[in-house]
Amino acid sequence: MTIKATPTAGARLLTPNNHTLVLIDHQSQMAFAAHSLGAIELRNNSGLVAQTAAAFKVASIVTSVAEKSFSGPVFEEVTSAFRDQEIIDRTTMNCWEDERITAQVNRFGKRKIVFAGLWTSVCISDPALSALEQGFDVYVITDACGDTSVEAHERAMQRMIQAGAQPLTSLTYLLELQRDWARAATYDLTTGIARTHGGAYGLGITYAKKMFGGSEGH
Repeated sequence: MTIKATPTAGARLLTPNNHTLVLIDHQSQMAFAAHSLGAIELRNNSGLVAQTAAAFKVASIVTSVAEKSFSGPVFEEVTSAFRDQEIIDRTTMNCWEDERITAQVNRFGKRKIVFAGLWTSVCISDPALSALEQGFDVYVITDACGDTSVEAHERAMQRMIQAGAQPLTSLTYLLELQRDWARAATYDLTTGIARTHGGAYGLGITYAKKMFGGSEGH
């Protein structure tokens, strides 16, 4: 069989219009016990994902668990990106068992679902496994998730990957949605988010622009 390369993006790649983002339980109480990565990194990466989704107008769901009675407010890094959006507060650990969540997923009508949140081994793996079983393509943003230990996070990721989930990171998510620096309409917002949340990569963008007016792809 002869194969031929064509300049066409693969079907597994994410675009702003082909997926629903579900941000789960990025809340104070849930973060206190998350030790698989630091709180600063977790908040930064969650903000990067939220700002990316808002900027690219991705179909998004933000959900919390027992916000007023136990788990506390959702990170400001997340809510600031979705100021006019209702946060769906649940009692279920598996958000996929809350009919409001699945009803919203069905309204958006996207086959691909991207998850991020706390904790990886419960509130991410449960809906990810449920969505996979129902035929959705599932992605998990690993560094915008956290768990009580590195072991718990890694075993949860392994379990989801074995079931068919695709892992990616927060910066990958941003760059995959942009994907071409010639897309001028979203160039400034992409580099702006990267400068704020992209760590050393963001510093490099700031340096290049300040020192010699450089820009990627131009």
